[in-house]
Amino acid sequence: MPMNKAHRRLCSSEKWAKTMEETFLPWALDGVELGSDVLEIGPGYGANLRVLIGLAPRVTAVEIDGDSARLLDETWGDRARIVHGDASALPLPDGSFSAVVAFTMLHHVPTDELQDRIFAEAFRVLAPGGVFAGSDSQPSLRFRLLHIGDTMNTLDARELPGRLTAAGFTGVTVEPSPLPGGRSIRFRGRKPS
Repeated sequence: MPMNKAHRRLCSSEKWAKTMEETFLPWALDGVELGSDVLEIGPGYGANLRVLIGLAPRVTAVEIDGDSARLLDETWGDRARIVHGDASALPLPDGSFSAVVAFTMLHHVPTDELQDRIFAEAFRVLAPGGVFAGSDSQPSLRFRLLHIGDTMNTLDARELPGRLTAAGFTGVTVEPSPLPGGRSIRFRGRKPS
C-alpha cells in the first residue's frame, strides 16, 4: 500500500471513518443517484465501503493491496463482493455497474497515465446512463507532510474535466469543497445512455 505508517494509522482509524461517514461522503455524493449496483475503486481500509453497503443493494470493491483486500473481505465480505485487483485493468465485465465511485484514493496512483486508465476502466464497466463520482484531496502543507514517503500525485482540478471527457464521460463537473478546512474536490460524469 503506497502510504507511510502515520497515513495508514489515520486512514484505518475510527475517527477517519466517522468523518467520512458524517461529513465527507454526504458532500461527495450529494445529488448522486447510485442505483442498485455500485463499484468502489480503492476502498483501502473500508471507511467508505461501510457506508456504501447501506446505500445500495449490491456493492463491489476493487482493492489493489492484497492485505487490505483480505481484511476487507474478512470484515465486509458477507455484505459486499471484494475483488483483489488493479483499477487500471479491472477484472470485471463491461457495462456491469450503475455507479463507480472513488474517494480520496486517486492521489495514490503514481502517474496521470494510470489515473487516465482508471477513468477509462470506470467508463467501460459502467452501464449506459451510469455515473462516475468521487472526490480527492488537493495539496496543502499539512497534506504534503502526511504524505512524506507516500505516493502522492494529486489531481489538477482545472485539467480533470478534460481528462474525464476524454475517457468518454458527459456532463462532467468538478467542484471544490465548501467544508471547513476542506482542500478537496468532488467530481461527477455520466456514461451516455
